[in-house]
Amino acid sequence: MIELAGIIILGILAQWVAWRLKIPAILPLILVGLLVGPIAAEFLSDDKQKWIEPIWNGKKGLFPGESLYYFVSLAISIILFEGGLTLKRNEVKNVGPVITKLITVGAVITFFGAGLAAHFLFGLSWELSFLFSGLIIVTGPTVITPILRNIPLKKDISAVLKWEGILIDPIGALVAVLVFEFISVEGDSGFTKTAFMEFGKIVLFGTTFGFTFAHGLAFAINKKLIPHYLLNVVSLSVVLLVFVESEIFAHESGLLAVVVMGMVLGNSKLENLKELLYFKESLSVLLISILFILLAANINIEDLYLLYNWKTAVLFLVVVLIIRPLAVFASTHKSSLNINERLFVSWVGPRGIVAAGIASLFGSKLIKQGVEGAEYITPLVFMIVLGTVLLNATTARLFAKAVGVFLTKSDGILIVGASKVSRLLAHYLDANNRNVVLIDSNQTNIEKAKEMGLDAISTDIYSNTLSDNIELNDVGYLMALTGSPDINRYAITKFSKQFGENGAFRLVSKDEMRDENNNPKEGLFSHTDDYESLMNVSKNYPSIQEILLDNKEHYNSIIELTKSDKDIIPIFLKDSNDELIIISSDNNLAKDIGENWKLVYLGKPIDIEKVNA
Repeated sequence: MIELAGIIILGILAQWVAWRLKIPAILPLILVGLLVGPIAAEFLSDDKQKWIEPIWNGKKGLFPGESLYYFVSLAISIILFEGGLTLKRNEVKNVGPVITKLITVGAVITFFGAGLAAHFLFGLSWELSFLFSGLIIVTGPTVITPILRNIPLKKDISAVLKWEGILIDPIGALVAVLVFEFISVEGDSGFTKTAFMEFGKIVLFGTTFGFTFAHGLAFAINKKLIPHYLLNVVSLSVVLLVFVESEIFAHESGLLAVVVMGMVLGNSKLENLKELLYFKESLSVLLISILFILLAANINIEDLYLLYNWKTAVLFLVVVLIIRPLAVFASTHKSSLNINERLFVSWVGPRGIVAAGIASLFGSKLIKQGVEGAEYITPLVFMIVLGTVLLNATTARLFAKAVGVFLTKSDGILIVGASKVSRLLAHYLDANNRNVVLIDSNQTNIEKAKEMGLDAISTDIYSNTLSDNIELNDVGYLMALTGSPDINRYAITKFSKQFGENGAFRLVSKDEMRDENNNPKEGLFSHTDDYESLMNVSKNYPSIQEILLDNKEHYNSIIELTKSDKDIIPIFLKDSNDELIIISSDNNLAKDIGENWKLVYLGKPIDIEKVNA
């Protein structure tokens, strides 16, 4: 009881420390696991016993027999399902081919490169060398996200690393499974045929079960066949059912099944997807906290001594400085990523929970089978996991600045509210090559925005999910355009520092609009136009228009016209370089109007004769 409670307490404490220090939680979790496991047994315990013993050894321990590995498998399936839920097709419309190559070409290069390095450096058999390389193919979303969260990058770079981290997990697991089957099949007769038949069964049953159960669960949720209070636990039970059923039909296919299931659900029209994500995210945090401490504690001090030589350092440097860059540059050849962006993606490749979990699983099984050299698998993989996380967590920000991908000015725009007015503005901004993201808790508005090809996130402004979204790292402008003055004020107060470094604006309220002396400095567009007037104009004249300006006096005369004509609302100024300047409600334009400047406005066409008169 004390050990179990201690794991949970220490795990959550490590998560908190990671949050405070802004580092991946895997780092303090593994260190805690090593401390209460092999380090405690060797240096801190009088009876040479681990403080936390994951496997029952006859005197103490948490899991008898194979129970630990069953728990690890089920926990990893839930974590991968949660990762699959976060994958959205629209995030990769610009970098889809790059991600495809990273998880295919890049994976092949990593597999053969790391396998060769392990074989010649440590003298491992070819089978064990390629088992090691299959395991370190994977990066991981649980370690990528904390590293990137505090680095302002272009959305394409963040999307590449995030998608690679989630999609490569089951691929690396499948490759490791294939090699494990090679090792486990006895004799040379039927060796290759048997292993590839197992691999084919894994792909077939994994994709089939994942796809089928995802549509079945989505149908049940949308048809209200599951009561709201049972939604999360039923979804959890279905995930476990899919994993177990897929495993029964094809051993080791469960990981692929749950990722496919998560991806299908995440991209379907699911009314309660947001609630499902919140629940699975909290559950994943708890499971990751428990898993890493258990797996690290399960390592013995003898395993760590195996790494205490120069070969370990060389292998790590080869993986980080040669194999990873080679895989990235081969995968991004002729892509939209420039050389500096490729260098950054090459540098950031931390390994995560799937590598550590499966390494512990397979390593222990092979040791029990008496496979020579199997004792190297778990510590070598943990060395790569811990080393890459530590390296990237401490240097990613500095490296981003060194290679010039660190955004000194974030030009993306976050619009709070996805109403018709917001969608019109977002469509105009998108057409003018500005990254714009809409957020709203109204699913109908979000769906309409997505139908227009816009980036839109269904979220509650009062939740913390936006702060954790690495795809918003390039956002520097915030525009609150909801019909609620309270929500608009709250958005400015909460997110102006994170998303409004270049400007945070909100619509004026009806009371502020009526009071000429109450014009807030963050007021947007016009002091005489609130949400209601914007909606009325967009209903009658649903288009964003431009008019060429002669000078500042010409601009001022048009502004005066808009004060009397309520069907025209000034929105932006566009300079000669097509840069957009948001017009604030105080209309205090410090710059002079240059040549070929334009006024961007919502409403009916402006009568030039009235302006000139």
